[in-house]
Amino acid sequence: MTKKLSRFSKVTASAFLFGTLISPIGSLSANAEGETAAPAPVKLRILETTDIHANVMPYDYYKDAPTLEFGLAKTATLIKEARKEVDPENSMLFDSGDLLQGNPLADYVAKVKKLQPGEVHPVYKAMNTLNYDAASLGNHEFNYGLDFLDQAKKGANFPYVNANIYKVDGDNDDSNDVNEFEPYKILDKKVKDENGNEQTIKVGVIGFVPPQIMDWDKDNLAGKVKTKDIVKTAEKFIPKMRAEGAQVIIALAHSGCDVQAEGLEDAENAVYSLSKVSGIDAILFGHKHVTFPEATEFAGKPGIDQTKGTINGVPSLEAGYWGNNLGVMDITLENENGQWKVKDSQSVNRPIMATVNGVKVSKADADQTIVDAVKEAHEGTLTYVRSKIGETSAAMDSYFARVQDDPTIQIVNNAQIAYVKNYIDKKLPEYKGLTILSAGAPFKAGRQGPSDYTNIAAGDLSIKSANDLYLYPNTLKAVELTGAQVKEWLEMSAGQFNQIDPAKKDPQVLINYGFEPFNYDVIDGVKYQIDVTQPAKYDLSGKVVNADANRIKNLTTLDGKAIDPAQKFIVATNNYRASGGGNFPGLAGGKAKIVVDSPDENRQVLMDYISASAGKINPSADSNWSIQTINKDVTLTFKSSPDAEKAAAQTKTIKYLAPLTDDKGTWGSYSITPQEAAPAPGDTTAPKAPSVSPVTDHDSYVTGKAEAHSKVTVKAGKTLVGWANADQNGKFSVSIKTQKANTVLTVTATDKAGNVSKATTVTVKDKTAPKAPSVSSVSDHDKKVTGKAEAASKVIVKAGKTVIGWAHADKNGKFSVNIKKQQANTVLSVTAADKAGNVSKAATVTVKDKTAPKSPSVHPLKSSSTLVYGKAEPRSYVYIRSSNKTIGWTTASKTGNYAIKIKKQKAGHAIYVKAKDAAGNISIPNRVVIKK
Repeated sequence: MTKKLSRFSKVTASAFLFGTLISPIGSLSANAEGETAAPAPVKLRILETTDIHANVMPYDYYKDAPTLEFGLAKTATLIKEARKEVDPENSMLFDSGDLLQGNPLADYVAKVKKLQPGEVHPVYKAMNTLNYDAASLGNHEFNYGLDFLDQAKKGANFPYVNANIYKVDGDNDDSNDVNEFEPYKILDKKVKDENGNEQTIKVGVIGFVPPQIMDWDKDNLAGKVKTKDIVKTAEKFIPKMRAEGAQVIIALAHSGCDVQAEGLEDAENAVYSLSKVSGIDAILFGHKHVTFPEATEFAGKPGIDQTKGTINGVPSLEAGYWGNNLGVMDITLENENGQWKVKDSQSVNRPIMATVNGVKVSKADADQTIVDAVKEAHEGTLTYVRSKIGETSAAMDSYFARVQDDPTIQIVNNAQIAYVKNYIDKKLPEYKGLTILSAGAPFKAGRQGPSDYTNIAAGDLSIKSANDLYLYPNTLKAVELTGAQVKEWLEMSAGQFNQIDPAKKDPQVLINYGFEPFNYDVIDGVKYQIDVTQPAKYDLSGKVVNADANRIKNLTTLDGKAIDPAQKFIVATNNYRASGGGNFPGLAGGKAKIVVDSPDENRQVLMDYISASAGKINPSADSNWSIQTINKDVTLTFKSSPDAEKAAAQTKTIKYLAPLTDDKGTWGSYSITPQEAAPAPGDTTAPKAPSVSPVTDHDSYVTGKAEAHSKVTVKAGKTLVGWANADQNGKFSVSIKTQKANTVLTVTATDKAGNVSKATTVTVKDKTAPKAPSVSSVSDHDKKVTGKAEAASKVIVKAGKTVIGWAHADKNGKFSVNIKKQQANTVLSVTAADKAGNVSKAATVTVKDKTAPKSPSVHPLKSSSTLVYGKAEPRSYVYIRSSNKTIGWTTASKTGNYAIKIKKQKAGHAIYVKAKDAAGNISIPNRVVIKK
């Protein structure tokens, strides 16, 4: 081990070198003889907030009640505590974006009261009390337009950085593009080193935003700015920052960490790739509303250290959302040859609330300075959100919006359909003949945790209710699509469900929680079911991963007519989706034809609809979609608010199971049993029993004729396997999963009054060959071929084209076929034929060599002999053992001759010559005694 130099020795040895390299960077310490030494290490604390979304106050404007769960005023208390734990000079505070939009206070400032020239936005009034060092922009900063953003951020007393947004100059030359914002900033940060001496470190800060803002806020940004790839932008600017003197570089990235997005051009969540850009010392990121390093989604991912909080070795941090956590990163800097290097780090998040024994406990009081700073805006927001717009006759909640049709989405879609219909009647008469549909999603469905759900009581509806129902300041758009494109839109939405195994009795999680709830579009104006036993057709990015997948079943118009793939529809949606947000098929890249390009916000459309409904609405879902029934033994589970237990008790399909705790809090675990809708009342005459075409175990449709427009239902036993509506001529085609041979299907027809016909039964014909038999190994000693095949099938064994034996498998599928011994390496083919005559594919088995070679012959040996030779099995491995040691070896020729050189052996001594074939069989040794 090398002995460590004493502090005095290091100073003496390095005085001249460090004196010349370090003196421009910071003050130097001096020893008793006046020699200078390198600065001592510096411990720098870096603090982060991100995705505040205007949640300054610990107040839930949708519930009109204080909250323990979020609010920058509470985070501020943790910020002050964290600063006190270190030298006052040795901390920095940054924000990683999404500040100005996201709650009613933000809307109040931007849309109602309206920010006046020279006025400081209340979010910045709060932040200015905390002395932020710098901030970057998030995608939601652009929701209210560039002019509002520019006006608002003038009130910040800290710099903003963004490197990958550029001005549009129209010359199609990327080399001369000019940044819209200051791409980076180099801050002179005065700190104290471990010896208490002041040092100045040049800290470079650079910012990034998802390139997808050009789709998400197309109306606000198109023709004004453009974006570039995050990683390529970093590779451009980081060396420049170093050249300009930056000694430590911190990236403020409003972008998530997605390992699977590594290397993708213009990736939305590019932090993983960003961590591999040389020269970045730390990354503070946001956008995904999770905590890094703590969130379970990062567990086991390559290059991620959840203990230290690093990504590919780079200290990294994501501080949750809405101020629910303060991100704390401690880094140790050491000066090497005049450069400050990160030698150690630790990242952790400090939550403002904890859950103890199921009870929420505050870990930070609200900072009064911030409360006072935003008091006027907070009170104005309360007055605004409490303004009455109507009444509801029943309560509305979004607890189960991801698993069944839901009134909180229904009312939004009803409002959007009404708006588009009126718009077309007045302004676009050429589209009057087209059916109008509407797409809506559950914006508040647990994305932020167990309390993030809409829950509106019966009675008065206010502006806060509309904000609760429609979270974002989107504007209404309507696109023209074909029936085929509508189906693909729904297939993309159906990707939120995990694939369910109908044969599995253990509970199965229904929802893929990596699928954002705001991308789960429900389309009203059509009827459909979702078959979750099918694989998803699209992945989360909109890429086709299972081209033959077909989750959307029984897609019809409201009167039961099958959707014509070529039929044209008008679909109401928002600017985010119409511009390509979410990469939905038919919409990605903003390529869909926009028919209604309205400046009106979807939320305002909703408020106007409620106000126009005689002041009172009766919220109810029309059950136009459902999860297709599987079977009674399948248990589908999902998580929702623990407060949904009472709501579950009022349903026939959903049951509360138990509490469920994860890194976002304590949820309720629920199960759902999909069911068919109840029939409508009507006449009392049942339809005739349907006529049904033959069905084989290859068929995925049951076809035939029934009463016109009746609902045709197909069951296997008591299990629903599919349904569809007969057309005007009575023809029907019911999509089903292929059924086993000999399954008896019952087919009934239900008319609009709910009368059910007698059942027609059809037995599924066997057209499926048995699976290839599984065959046990066969050796050249065996007289039987054994294995498993379809029960009672005829198992035939051939050598080449010659049948060498056959037998029937027993009731368990086991078989044993008598054969004559076969030569080693003979290939046997084994097939199974079922009673219907279907023949399986052949299973092949090669006869193994289990016959040992004969003992090698050996020419007589004398004590003077140095060559052992003779004959053995051709190409066998021949070796000689003497006194338990191998003294020589070779491989016999193709004619069996071999010769092995050995040392002379004493007379009377015995050696043993063996042969080993390619299969590993070893001969009996030939014992040879050495003669004189």
